[in-house]
Amino acid sequence: MFGVPLHLNTSMVLLAVLITILYAVFARRQLGLPPLAGYVIGLGFVVSLLGSVLLHELGHALTARRYGIGVRGITLELLGGYTEMERDAPTPRADLVISLAGPAVSAVLGAAAVAATLALPDRTLLHQLAFQLAVSNVIVAVFNLLPGLPLDGGRALRAAVWTLTRDRHLATEIAGWVGRLVALGTAVAAILLTLYDVLVPLALPLMLLVAVTLWRGAGQSVRAARMSRRFPLVDLSRLARPLFGVPSGTPLAEAHRRRDAHHPPGAALVVVDAAGRPVALVDPARVAAVPPARRPWLAVDEVARSLAGLPALPVGLDGERVVEAVQTHPGAQYVVTSGEDVVGVLHIADLAQLLEPKRKMNT
Repeated sequence: MFGVPLHLNTSMVLLAVLITILYAVFARRQLGLPPLAGYVIGLGFVVSLLGSVLLHELGHALTARRYGIGVRGITLELLGGYTEMERDAPTPRADLVISLAGPAVSAVLGAAAVAATLALPDRTLLHQLAFQLAVSNVIVAVFNLLPGLPLDGGRALRAAVWTLTRDRHLATEIAGWVGRLVALGTAVAAILLTLYDVLVPLALPLMLLVAVTLWRGAGQSVRAARMSRRFPLVDLSRLARPLFGVPSGTPLAEAHRRRDAHHPPGAALVVVDAAGRPVALVDPARVAAVPPARRPWLAVDEVARSLAGLPALPVGLDGERVVEAVQTHPGAQYVVTSGEDVVGVLHIADLAQLLEPKRKMNT
């Protein structure tokens, strides 16, 4: 839509069923409709609600484009939707405008639905639908403005702290911790509203799921801020493991013996052609699956992957670009190049250990 890829998560089915049932019960109670008509109306409300969420996310996406930020896509899922951008906003002002664009769209939709609710006859189908759209869009706008990541209000808070401190990482971490408080507040509010019969019991699990999702999103924001502080430490010329080449057909055990005799055990084992150029990388995961008794009889070619099939990272790439490349092309190993030459291999575990030294990694 408008050139932005749209992804529909299968969890939307659960959302559609839940809201259809809840709204069908409400519609039958308010309008005295038969059960089938209530469910049809409930499904229609789900479509209208998801349309509102889509427009909310398009507000983010199209505004991001105005600032030259590419948009990978919009995903609609169980708890609403999110917009995936190719990079972060370059300035606090851009971050603020992009974050507020979505709630602004929801506020406009909510205002239009309120006007329609006031204009339509009471206790009619169109009146009830307009009323629910007004309530849902106003709630989406207000809830998203709560000042904690990963909500839009959290991004606005980050932009404000970023402006004051000139430190984006600190701003992200602060907004993330506030987001955890918002998550706890959401859970407590959902429980209290259910106890006082403001929320129907069926809605409580959904609200608690929202709170858990907010908590996880806030935690990821704090983690990302701590990682991004260490981006300047990423130096591929030092981080990449050196290469040790063996000819094609070399037994696996012999290849390891030669490497260990001339290089540290962590050196990347590669298969070289007749000219000595590396053509394939011995995969440690495949090696681990080979019993030691078979290794003297198994050629390295059998557990190697062609270097042409691995993503490449130029040796001069800075930390932020390295992380972006890894997120775009997930993998366990990456070829590090200097011009047309392969100069090393980056293991994702090594990068993760550098960016999160206190976190236990499986190597």
